[in-house]
Amino acid sequence: MNLFPRLLGDVGGTNARFAWQTSASAPLSHIQVLSCSQYLGIAEAIEAYLTGNGLTSPVAAGIGIANPVTGDQVVMTNHHWSFSIQQLQQQLSLNRLQVINDFTALALSLPCLTPEQKVQIGGKEPIQNAPVALLGAGTGLGVSGLMPLGQHVLPISGEGGHVTLAAQNAKEFAVIERIGQKYGHVSAERVLSGQGLVDLYWALAQNTGLPAQAVQASEITQWALQDKDPLSLACLDMFAGFLGSVAGDLALTLGARGGVYIGGGIVPRLLGWFEHSPFRQRFEAKGRFATYLQDIPVWVIQAHESPALLGAARALDQA
Repeated sequence: MNLFPRLLGDVGGTNARFAWQTSASAPLSHIQVLSCSQYLGIAEAIEAYLTGNGLTSPVAAGIGIANPVTGDQVVMTNHHWSFSIQQLQQQLSLNRLQVINDFTALALSLPCLTPEQKVQIGGKEPIQNAPVALLGAGTGLGVSGLMPLGQHVLPISGEGGHVTLAAQNAKEFAVIERIGQKYGHVSAERVLSGQGLVDLYWALAQNTGLPAQAVQASEITQWALQDKDPLSLACLDMFAGFLGSVAGDLALTLGARGGVYIGGGIVPRLLGWFEHSPFRQRFEAKGRFATYLQDIPVWVIQAHESPALLGAARALDQA
C-alpha cells in the first residue's frame, strides 16, 4: 500500500506539531507547531496546517496524541478535542491512519536519537537488549517504554502518569495532603506537570505561611533559576525529587537497565540546574536496590524537533 506523501503529528494538550514526508528516504519537512486552543478540533488543525504550507492531501497519516487510545473514539485528557479515528480517516481521504499515544510514539523514536539529542544524568553504560523506560512532564505526565522482542522492540502503551504519588518525608507528605484536599486523588501527574508545578508552589506557600500569588509554571522556573527566589527554588527541588522517585519506580518496574529517558517540555528547559538537582539521588534511593539503580543511565531528551514525529512514522510503517 502506498503511504506517501504522509502527514505526521505529535499532539499534546497545549500544542500540536505536524510534519510532512514525501518518501521513505526523505527527511521530515514543513515542521510546524500549532496551538491546540486556536482550533475547534484536530481535523481543523490539520486542514490549517496543510493549507498554510501549500501541501496536497496526504495519502496516509501517523499521529501520536496525549491520550489513551483504546478504541475508535479519542477524548483528550488535558484538552477538549475528541474525534472518531475512522471518521477522521474518511474526512481526510487517507489510505491509512495510525493513531497512538504520544509517549508510545516518542518511545518508538528513542533508538533514532543521536548523542547530541540527549544529555546523560548519571549512571553508566546501558545494557544492550534490555528494557528502556520513558517518562516526561509537560501539560501532563507521559509514561512509556520499550521492551525487547527478538530483533525488535515493543513499545508500551500505558497511563503510568496517573499512579499514586508517594511522599518520602514529612514536607512532601504535607504537600500531598494539601493538594489532595483540592483534587482528591494525588497522582504523579498532579505534581509532575505544568499545572502540577503551580499547585506545588501553592501548596508549599500554604504550608510555610507565605503569600501564594497567582503564577504560571514558566514564572516559577524563572524566579528560581534567574532570581534565586527561595520558595521557587524549593518548589523546583521538590519537583525534581518527586520526578526522581517516580522515574526510579518505573525503572524498577520495567527492569529498565537499557536506560531511562526523560522527555516532555519542562525538564529540558531546566538543564544546567537539573543535573545538580535532587533528581539523581532520589532516583537511586530505593533501599536494597540502590546499587541496581546506580548503574542505570538517565538521559534528558533535548531534540529541537519533536522525535515523536519519527515515532509516529515508525508506527505507521509497522501497522
